[in-house]
Amino acid sequence: MGSTRSAPDAIIIGGGHNGLTCGFYLARAGMKVRILEARDVIGGAAVTQEFHPGFRNSVASYTVSLLQPRVIADMGLVGRGYHVIERPVSNFLPLPDGDHLLLGGGLERTQAEFARFSKADAAALPGYYAMLERVADVLRDLALRPPPSVGGGVAGLVEALTTGRLLARLPREVQRDVLDLFTKSAREFLAPWFESASVQAAFGFDAVVGNYASPDTPGSAYVLLHHVFGEVNGIKGSWGHVIGGMGSITRMMAEACAEHGVEISLNSPVDQVLVENGRAIGVRLASGEEMRAPRIIANVGPKLLYGRMVPPADLPDDFARRIQGYACGSGSFRMNVALARLPDFSCLPGDGEHLRAGIVIAPSLDYMDRAFTDAKAHGWSREPIVEMLIPSIVDDSLAPAGKHVASLFCQQFDPKLEWTPEQEAAAADTIIDTVEAHAPGFRASILGRQVLSPKGLERTFGLIGGDIFHGRMSLDQLWAARPVLGHADYRGPLKGLYMCGSGSHPGGGVTGAPGHNAAKVVLADRRWWR
Repeated sequence: MGSTRSAPDAIIIGGGHNGLTCGFYLARAGMKVRILEARDVIGGAAVTQEFHPGFRNSVASYTVSLLQPRVIADMGLVGRGYHVIERPVSNFLPLPDGDHLLLGGGLERTQAEFARFSKADAAALPGYYAMLERVADVLRDLALRPPPSVGGGVAGLVEALTTGRLLARLPREVQRDVLDLFTKSAREFLAPWFESASVQAAFGFDAVVGNYASPDTPGSAYVLLHHVFGEVNGIKGSWGHVIGGMGSITRMMAEACAEHGVEISLNSPVDQVLVENGRAIGVRLASGEEMRAPRIIANVGPKLLYGRMVPPADLPDDFARRIQGYACGSGSFRMNVALARLPDFSCLPGDGEHLRAGIVIAPSLDYMDRAFTDAKAHGWSREPIVEMLIPSIVDDSLAPAGKHVASLFCQQFDPKLEWTPEQEAAAADTIIDTVEAHAPGFRASILGRQVLSPKGLERTFGLIGGDIFHGRMSLDQLWAARPVLGHADYRGPLKGLYMCGSGSHPGGGVTGAPGHNAAKVVLADRRWWR
């Protein structure tokens, strides 16, 4: 991972998974590529690191489903050791009355579980799954298609017409479902399907993951959908743990890049994109060093790129104004804890498959709504939404024998708060208290912890407002409007400037799709795509 004195064909800002994906495709097509990563480890937010002596974990991004099968195949990840362990059941929800709900493990099993709460909900489940799968297939079809550039000339018009025909061919009921999911709140969307508060919570949880919003917020239903269009080992909608943690994915991607000659420079934070006569011509590092290339490709969020790296005077006025209003800040709080023993839940004691699922403390949509309104009033919820995974149960490379690591991904925490060390510690204690209430002894089992507030995620990974998606996933910031209408085709407002991160279509998550699509556009501009 050294340096070179000759100018590359493309410089990629940020060595996260999308930057690596983009770099791979460009280099495979014969371009000379250099990736500049600010941190001392490759992978962006998909990294595995030691956070307590002897304990390693996926520090930020922590579970896999959305990574595109084409990217996995093209980069040869399986041959490099990519191996995902599926969850035996999707989610385990402890409930306040001492009961619990297990979601997943097959249709019949989930129906039997739902029937304990509502026979009508059990009967409705096959239709709900079928509807969701039909709409998810639409997303899968669109994921690896660059969106049309509104006002982008003949090419943009052709793409718009192609995509329009694809959507127009959908059955009327699917079109209606797509409209509902993109515009309605999670509660509005789920209410006609399910009557049980616990069943609604099991599905509605996905609507607030990485989304600083209430399940009553219009458009929150789409976030629910975004979390189900992936697959693991060919099983659609499933999630799992990749052996070695999320950093193993980006390590393998870096290997694929290196085989095609991509240069990766660590400890190389970019301070500014250099612009001359309306064209991006290079970058200036924080060290003062300047590098030039005819193509600059940003794998950072739009808010970071256009708010801090590109001089405001070099941006068109309307574009600058719209980026200023680009909504960013997901209100997520991330913790990793080293555990002396497994947690023991009062509602389902002992070890079992429930500890290999996503453990979700969010028993109702009302609970989730209170968490959001509480965060707006007090900075963070006094009863936060908590998802806990314990990957060391299936991956003994992460912790010493007999001990474990847990990932806690928590919502709702005000991204605009200052987040002093004292506030971070108090919020972390609140999260631990929330788990302790369901699993007595959890606090005493903690040997060490790593805390990343929204501000901590920003400082460490460049995620403005702690936004894991690089920007709110709402109708006004999706598809042809992500990040701004007229620049959704991965081309920035300056010639030679491209975007390949989660702030572009199809959005957040470890998908590789923005990196793949951006490379396709860059190569099309050079007429090299094949």
